[in-house]
Amino acid sequence: MVRRLAGDVAPSLEIRALGLTFTSPIGVAAGLDKDATWATELAALGFGFVEVGTVTALAQAGNPKPRIARVVERRALVNRMGFPNQGADAVAARLARLPRRAPIGVNVGKSRTVSLEEAAEDYRRSVSRAAPVADFIVLNVSSPNTPGLRDMQEADQLTSLVGAVRAELADADGRIPLLVKLSPDLEDEQLDAAARLALELELDGIIAVNTTVDRTGLGSAHVPFEGGGVSGQPLQRRAVDVLRRLRAIVGDQLVLVSVGGIESTDDVWERILVGASLVQAYTAFIYEGPGWPGRLNRELERRVRAIGAASLQELVGTGAPAPGEDRPARRVRGGT
Repeated sequence: MVRRLAGDVAPSLEIRALGLTFTSPIGVAAGLDKDATWATELAALGFGFVEVGTVTALAQAGNPKPRIARVVERRALVNRMGFPNQGADAVAARLARLPRRAPIGVNVGKSRTVSLEEAAEDYRRSVSRAAPVADFIVLNVSSPNTPGLRDMQEADQLTSLVGAVRAELADADGRIPLLVKLSPDLEDEQLDAAARLALELELDGIIAVNTTVDRTGLGSAHVPFEGGGVSGQPLQRRAVDVLRRLRAIVGDQLVLVSVGGIESTDDVWERILVGASLVQAYTAFIYEGPGWPGRLNRELERRVRAIGAASLQELVGTGAPAPGEDRPARRVRGGT
């Protein structure tokens, strides 16, 4: 019934990326469906994919409440959730039973009680549970709500983490796409280095961006707790700037997934033209309600038809600046 109310998604919105087919480029960002309890229902609303989690190897309660607040006048959320979830075993068992109406990714993070020195093994445990039931895996190394986690964006830490996870994925049936999620608070030079490292490590994609610790976009709004990450409209421009910077380095060699302040058809359209194959939302869905993804799909289809394009996919990156000449060449697996 929900699918009928949301309406069919036009074939022109189909995106093929990561070896998967997405009926719509609009997906659900991690954090909304933490324990894979309503991924099927979200897909029925018109979302083209759902990223569940963040999932940790150990079940954990997250930070004390209050830990999430709306800032309505800024169309924003502030959260300091701290990865509350039932643990990788429970989430994987639930995903194994779910009917698959759209691709489902699993966002994996570090258990709070695990040290940075032991983090790679902790991620590996989660990935071992998630790999058999996930369509793609995302390494969350950028949440501001787990102490020390953002340090894992540094080259040595990320290289070690990807190596450990790849070793685990090598034992899984088939090839599972592996992506990393980056922070908007990295300096531009750090973003450039992360993009080049993603190419060097032969990741499949980058999700940009996570929430920001910068509260200047909230103005004088009151938030009933310290710390946390800001999402929604205050993150919009930075998310576009990061996407543009990443695209200039990786071109079409990696799949770019843009998230942060996406609320309108114009926002989705801009991200596609700049170079995102897929986009994700969380805050706008909270404010706009269950009819929002279906409405955006219909508006996107009309826009694609109005310009005479055969599909949205052919527009990816067409409005982006040309990649730099010094962009590293990607090695082909199994090649020379």
